[in-house]
Amino acid sequence: MILRLLNFVVIGALVLAAAWVYRIKFDATVQGEQLAKLRTEVRHQRDEIAALRADWGELDNPARIQALADRFLHLKPITPTQFDTLDTLPDRPTAQPVTASSDPIGSMIENSAPPEAAETPTTTGSIPAPSAPTAPAPPGPVNGAPRQ
Repeated sequence: MILRLLNFVVIGALVLAAAWVYRIKFDATVQGEQLAKLRTEVRHQRDEIAALRADWGELDNPARIQALADRFLHLKPITPTQFDTLDTLPDRPTAQPVTASSDPIGSMIENSAPPEAAETPTTTGSIPAPSAPTAPAPPGPVNGAPRQ
């Protein structure tokens, strides 16, 4: 009776092992098909990139660009008299002070500021503003020791 039960257990284990091996083989086949599909897609993309590079080479040809420039831009050749030295440039214009009448955003800010904001000193919010400058400490002993 024990041998018969052992035979059934071994046969069941063999069936499970066969099913497991078949599943592994099936998964490997599916992954092989996906790999072949990806290789085909990569080859197709590389062919497209090569075609686009060839088109770019044609479009980037200097002779073609020169012909288009001659045809559409109507430029005149540069003459040596067109160049000048920096000494002949005019002086830089002076900066005009910005007033509330010429700065619409500044006037909007001034009109919308609350009155208490004008009285408080400007701070960053994390460090309080100093109240008043303090005088330096007179020279003398520090922590009971004389200064040297």
